[in-house]
Amino acid sequence: MKNIQQTQGLAKRKDDPMNFESNAKVRVTRRFSASPEQVFDAWLDPEMIGKWMFGHAHPEREEEVVRISLDPRAGGSFSFVVRRQGQEIDHVGEYLEIDRPRRLVFTWGVADVGDNSRVIIDIIPLEKGCELTLTHELHPNWADFASRAEAGWIKMLDVLAETLS
Repeated sequence: MKNIQQTQGLAKRKDDPMNFESNAKVRVTRRFSASPEQVFDAWLDPEMIGKWMFGHAHPEREEEVVRISLDPRAGGSFSFVVRRQGQEIDHVGEYLEIDRPRRLVFTWGVADVGDNSRVIIDIIPLEKGCELTLTHELHPNWADFASRAEAGWIKMLDVLAETLS
């Protein structure tokens, strides 16, 4: 992941499906003993994503990773396919901003569902390790999902910290 270059954020367009004001925001902050680069890269490495975001790292969800593919550049997309209870779920999005190791912004949704949301990852270095703040701006149609989203991100960031230690 060391070859990711800084990019400028994309300007919002009127026809942009992400052009909404979200009152439903989830914000989670977590400190890591790992470096900002290690934490940042874990969001863009398919093998790492499979270890901490999905699959056996979350036995409560009883899921398996089917496929993880991504194009880590501004304008690139990702697809994280998992199987839960015999059904495949494709988590999809587009990378809007990549500024290693400080900031990552992407859309987040499920294929064929619509109403994508936006996730903003900000990482600041600390004397030892770093602090990550995740802001999930939910589409208004998903506002009732905020507490579940928050719990999910907290769990995933805990697993990420364990994976990196």
